[in-house]
Amino acid sequence: MAFHSFENGIDPRVSNLLNRVPALARYTRNRGVTFVISWAHRLTGVLLVIFIGFHIYTLSSLTTPGAYADKMKLYQLPLLAFIEWALALPVMFHALNGGRLILYESFRCRKDEVLLNWVVGLTFLYAGLLAVLMLMGSQNVSAVFFWLVAVALALTAAYGLYVRIGHTAHAWSWKLQRLTGAFLLVMIPAHFLFMHLGPQVAKDAGLVALRIQNPWIKLVDAALVLSAIYHGGYGLNSILNDYVGSQELRWVGSGAIIFVMTIAAVAGLKLIVSI
Repeated sequence: MAFHSFENGIDPRVSNLLNRVPALARYTRNRGVTFVISWAHRLTGVLLVIFIGFHIYTLSSLTTPGAYADKMKLYQLPLLAFIEWALALPVMFHALNGGRLILYESFRCRKDEVLLNWVVGLTFLYAGLLAVLMLMGSQNVSAVFFWLVAVALALTAAYGLYVRIGHTAHAWSWKLQRLTGAFLLVMIPAHFLFMHLGPQVAKDAGLVALRIQNPWIKLVDAALVLSAIYHGGYGLNSILNDYVGSQELRWVGSGAIIFVMTIAAVAGLKLIVSI
């Protein structure tokens, strides 16, 4: 597909939206929409890695219910509630755009102009749904049932991708990054959705601890932590290799990424097991 055909196929509303953001307008005009989308994917990925670390840190207070309750009181402030909702935008964009890249790369679905429009549309649709649920704050669902459905869908997506790439010549580190991406494409949006179904789902220390004590939920949480940390660490390393010219600095940076992500994985798994 020629570069200009991709640009011309983008919904004008998407291009206009990018042109209205001062920080992006110059790049959109000079480099094109594809450049901005590529960088947006990387930046939202870095943001999600930071969020995962912060999320593990917040949940570590569950061992001291009073401290956890104090932290959750902050999320009741209108500004922080808005920021919490706004996180849905980079989360969904990264997940859906990652799905677009998988379709392009492994399934030869090259209709980027159509898929990108869907990425933007579904991102805002999800954010709108989440806003409604947060305002209602009164929905209840069985955690076991919810995650049974979500994991089934996530494993189906990952297996479908495995059928396509499992026997290719790519390194297994590359394959695992794509497979965890397909898995997280379902699991991360599901996690955000579940956390906002009811006001106490994620904010009451006793309810959160009781849910995590279920063996099935422990398994789900462990899969989420390991998948997200591997996927995020691989992504950070890819950015490092793309933009750092010195091989020595790349080795140092890769070592630092592996160290930090290992610490985060150990802390997350320790928390899940100890509750």
